[in-house]
Amino acid sequence: MKNIAVSFEHVYKSYRLYHHVTGGVKNFLFHFQSSINSLRSIGFEALRDVSFEIGRGEAIGLVGRNGAGKSTVLALIAGVLQPSRGGVTVNGRISPFLELGAGFHPELSGKENILLNGVLLGLSREAILKKMDEIIAFAELGDFIDQPIRVYSSGMIARLGFSVVAHLDPDILLIDEILAVGDAEFQKKCMDKMTTFKERGVTMIFVSHSPRDISQICSRVMWFDNHTVKMAGAVERVLQEYASTQA
Repeated sequence: MKNIAVSFEHVYKSYRLYHHVTGGVKNFLFHFQSSINSLRSIGFEALRDVSFEIGRGEAIGLVGRNGAGKSTVLALIAGVLQPSRGGVTVNGRISPFLELGAGFHPELSGKENILLNGVLLGLSREAILKKMDEIIAFAELGDFIDQPIRVYSSGMIARLGFSVVAHLDPDILLIDEILAVGDAEFQKKCMDKMTTFKERGVTMIFVSHSPRDISQICSRVMWFDNHTVKMAGAVERVLQEYASTQA
């Protein structure tokens, strides 16, 4: 297992969805028993019997329609979710490019939020301060770096969030459709940073609807369909098969 970064073994993930009572409170009281019976739950299956291994240093692309289960896979790897059945094993420190800026405080400045976010992601204050100038330069926010986050646009928040996570020296990167932040020049910087991670042997799991980005970053692709892995293998072959179903 020492060369395996992520392993899924027959993983299932489901949620309970509850139907609400219709007809209002009066109807509920006058038809109490039937109303109680209508408070039934049904299961939503997000993943079904998913098994795979990702080696250290691999860059894996996850493709599939919205709702196929890709983001659930990332959330399970990140530890945000736990499987309903089966096992998920992760070996290495994770840096998530999932919801950029989710840990930022609106009343703190950009600099203060770099410290806050870095600590939340597992770095010491001293380690973050050493990287502060590099993070600020990459984000390209100018004087806004000293302004509170509440005056930032969503794009500025994403840029700062990307810059923080991109400078954490991760073992495993989780990337969920976030390489479209900023203008074309900044997007190129993001892609160049991902290429640098790949060259350094960082394990990357990349969810994207962009075949071009996946081809540039990934060495293997898994296609998710109907909450399970439909196909996995070489990038070009899997993307061609997936594209043939999208017409």
